[in-house]
Amino acid sequence: MTPARWVPMFLDALAAERGAAANTLAAYARDLAHVSEWLGDRGQDFASAGRHDYEDYLVDCDVAGLSRATRARRLSAIKQLYRFAFEEGLREDNPAVQISGPGRDKRLPKTLSVEEVDRLLDAAGRQGRTATDRGRNACLMQVLYATGMRVSELVSLPVSAARGDPRMLLIRGKGGKERMVPLSPPAREALSDWLALRDAQENAAQAKGRQPSPFLFPSRGKAGHLTRHAFYLLIKEIAVAGGVSPEKVTPHTLRHAFATHLLANGADLRAIQTLLGHADVATTEIYTHVLDERLKSLVLEHHPLARKPAD
Repeated sequence: MTPARWVPMFLDALAAERGAAANTLAAYARDLAHVSEWLGDRGQDFASAGRHDYEDYLVDCDVAGLSRATRARRLSAIKQLYRFAFEEGLREDNPAVQISGPGRDKRLPKTLSVEEVDRLLDAAGRQGRTATDRGRNACLMQVLYATGMRVSELVSLPVSAARGDPRMLLIRGKGGKERMVPLSPPAREALSDWLALRDAQENAAQAKGRQPSPFLFPSRGKAGHLTRHAFYLLIKEIAVAGGVSPEKVTPHTLRHAFATHLLANGADLRAIQTLLGHADVATTEIYTHVLDERLKSLVLEHHPLARKPAD
């Protein structure tokens, strides 16, 4: 088998054996295409490259100004490709296995205050040209904050999951793993309102010969549902309308807010891990550091003994 076939076969295996999502597969494909191009410029390929080649590659990435997180992700992709190649008998070694990664930047995730979230939720119900748009936007934001879902999980929700005034939603997350997340009363109300609007819109479309959509947030685009990019742009508009800095607001920021607000109100870390769909509780533990930083800031800002004495 030629080295050019390694990556497509690796991606097929990821999809079949691990249930990797389309976004994950696309990220691996981009990273490995960059590596392959770099090797090709030096007369190498995945079959012939050695450890020193990949060490040089990482140095070049550093010189090019790529972040530590990007370099760590690319090295991980290389290692996984060679693990696959070894298991398939394509190579007898893994030239990258002993290379230490650059690690990831230890930045705390950005989050929002309860007041800022309230402003976003209020603005969502007012943002949109039509009553249908406003109902959809209110539902998107209420469900996102109530569940802490990943944006890809939210926009691709099947409408069947929302039928019958559910108290819980069944979410299909990374690697095809399923989890249950509870809905707050405001989220259930927004969901019920949106379903009525959505079904009326779908019935009108079917009367014109269009096929019914299986998604809760349908779209005429190729995916068949609202895209992550479209929601990203929408949430920026909602932030502006709500008087919250759009630089602070992304769909993932609402996920962080969900976790930090739960933790601040006494929720168990293991429960938050389950709700977020984290495979490792160590990933969830970052929110304890976020909370520590916020508490520290509150003390420094408001405690009288923390203030500098006037000259």
